[in-house]
Amino acid sequence: MNADRRYVAVAAIVGIFVLVQLGALALVEPFKSAGFQDVQNPSDPTNSLLYVGAILVATVVMLGAFRYGGDRVIRAVLVFSSGYLSFYVFAVLVPAAPLPGLAALAPAVALAALVTGALWVYPEWYVIDAAGVVMGAGAAGLFGINFGILPALVLLVVLAVYDAISVYGTEHMLTLAEGVMDLKVPVVLVVPLTLSYSFLDESPEASGSGDGDGDEEDPAVADGGEADATGSTSGSAPDGPDEPAADSIDDGDDTRDAFFIGLGDAVMPAVLIASAGFFAPVSVSSLVPGIALTLPALTAMIGTNLGLLALMYFVMQGRAHAGLPLLNGGAIGGYLVGAVAAGIPLVRALGLAPYI
Repeated sequence: MNADRRYVAVAAIVGIFVLVQLGALALVEPFKSAGFQDVQNPSDPTNSLLYVGAILVATVVMLGAFRYGGDRVIRAVLVFSSGYLSFYVFAVLVPAAPLPGLAALAPAVALAALVTGALWVYPEWYVIDAAGVVMGAGAAGLFGINFGILPALVLLVVLAVYDAISVYGTEHMLTLAEGVMDLKVPVVLVVPLTLSYSFLDESPEASGSGDGDGDEEDPAVADGGEADATGSTSGSAPDGPDEPAADSIDDGDDTRDAFFIGLGDAVMPAVLIASAGFFAPVSVSSLVPGIALTLPALTAMIGTNLGLLALMYFVMQGRAHAGLPLLNGGAIGGYLVGAVAAGIPLVRALGLAPYI
């Protein structure tokens, strides 16, 4: 029964990833129509490097805040950002009010305020997961229309390498993940393994995060590449605050209450999926009316979720593992297979045609 619980939780995580991916594909055209494509040249790969630079700056700021007691400020910023990003999604999905000017956006503003208030007042796991799906789809959709194929590929490769370094090398990802877990914000998705589980009751010691001190790190942690900006982490939480997280794997499923996985792990590969749908050549049509699900986007989804299954296997085996090398690698490999199968020349599929 315990093993069955874990498999159900893994299936739920895959379901969340698929919702983010399909949501991003459904949002790219409405985002474009709403004028949310802010980048003048989406094919410029330096767009990705600017974003990576922003991640590094955000990492330093957040680590400094955690070190010097600025947790509440960081939580306020992240909750506000969650509502702001949700507004972008609601602005294109919710019918406008019959009012003049900006007042027509009142329904979207109200829903975004509801998300913000719920996260601030009652950040239970299902509130966090619901907000995370909305935010993840919105973020991936926005990046998807602003990052062409080459910038998206550069972004995924750089973040996968950085994720591996920060988990296996510097290990600062574990320190950041521990701090963000305690904030209870939707940068970490929570999937419980028991019906009685409450994320609100989760103590800092039971968060399933490692402390980043070499041999003391939690073997259940599998960090996500965007974690340096958002604190993503995946792993399992033991039952009680006095039980070491490192022992939760060795003793079997009975000591696990939940799996955690970073929202960045869902968003980053979905950026390529959204880009593959939005920037597909005219000759490559959508497989499903109404969303940009082209063949390359579909195979990128399949590759991502195969990488996710591999990641969850490592988590259940009690091994620390960086998430984005598997997730981004699966997305890139799947995308290239689908692009070639759709008849797109490899040079064009890589976004290199303007430079060759």
